[in-house]
Amino acid sequence: MRRRFTVASAMVGALALFTLAGCTTDPNVGPATDNAAPTEEEEVEWFDQELFDKQDAERDVVPEGPEDQPWLQMINPEMVDTAQFASTGPKKACFANASISNPWRQTGWITMNQQLQVLQQAGAISEMETRDAQDSDDTQIADIDYFINEGNCDVFIISPNSTAAMTPAVERACDTGKPVIVFDRGVQTDCPVTFIHPIGGFAWGIDTAEFLIDELEEGDKVVALRILPGVDVLEQRWAAAEKLFDEAGIEAVDYFTGADPAEIKKIISDELAKGDVQGVWMDAGDGAVAAIEAFEDAGVDYPVMTGEDEMSFLRKWKETGLTGLAPVYSNFQWRTPLLAAQMIFAGQQVPKEWVLPQEPIPAEEVDQYLAANEGMPDGHYAKFGGEDLPGYPQVWQDRVIP
Repeated sequence: MRRRFTVASAMVGALALFTLAGCTTDPNVGPATDNAAPTEEEEVEWFDQELFDKQDAERDVVPEGPEDQPWLQMINPEMVDTAQFASTGPKKACFANASISNPWRQTGWITMNQQLQVLQQAGAISEMETRDAQDSDDTQIADIDYFINEGNCDVFIISPNSTAAMTPAVERACDTGKPVIVFDRGVQTDCPVTFIHPIGGFAWGIDTAEFLIDELEEGDKVVALRILPGVDVLEQRWAAAEKLFDEAGIEAVDYFTGADPAEIKKIISDELAKGDVQGVWMDAGDGAVAAIEAFEDAGVDYPVMTGEDEMSFLRKWKETGLTGLAPVYSNFQWRTPLLAAQMIFAGQQVPKEWVLPQEPIPAEEVDQYLAANEGMPDGHYAKFGGEDLPGYPQVWQDRVIP
């Protein structure tokens, strides 16, 4: 059963998602995707078989690149020449960031700044001037135009707030002749030198649904806890999962929660009052602990559950011994844009679409990631990839936000 809804009802509050979700990124809305704002009466179909198949296949690809540096690994790269940008001396980076309004983005922002220190010491980057759009399209457009008019940026790094709205501003940055690097969420133009992102939402949905299906039986019930509608990567996660649940005969009911722990507990309690719930699926890890606590409050067995690599979920998973999986939207991607800039100014080839690995944390690896991240706050992400950077672990433990 394919879910459809009108944009008039679904898009209300969508921008607020970027504040609420622990993992709110849009990796596969790129040059070939028409993500312009739909009309009021237009319905959005989020399932895309071609993209589903592409990401499904990419899950099994062994990435190219250094084994111990996943932020430099590449899946099926098509390399592009950057000789035109080759230049010596330290370069100024100008970073237009969507926001640091949730723990996932804060973790990445800390890591990015520690990577910057390394490149500054190496003489590759002189400084990184950053403007934070605070989850506003209008603000980020103004930020990009400010950088363009300022005229002293050597490279533009952009993590778009949204796709269609940001495309013209990104194209204006490209028109300066300076290299443009887009990461995290995409835009509808191929003018950036490289677009950096993990595999994507369909891969997340496949990983999580296949895990639950393998652990459950036909006819079992799964409660799907979703943040809010209208953001592509989250919709893709659910579109993939819903398809697989339907095919496997799993009864799946989905609810939007706004990442509100009280609402999550109410939803689970109401469903448990109707009968047994064997599984819980989440499109982001926010509220995972609240969902588990609802089962505890009801005095029933823990569900089979998927959360995220946020430390709060990993710790509760270990404490309870439930059957779980932590899907990952690789936070270490925040290192890659600055390293890509270094490569570009060295005249080295980079992938046109730089697809990074996105590997879930299974039960047998939980202890490893708990030990590696001991002392980190609950909002930290286990696969942040900054262990070799200056300030580790103190900067992340103290949550020093630059």
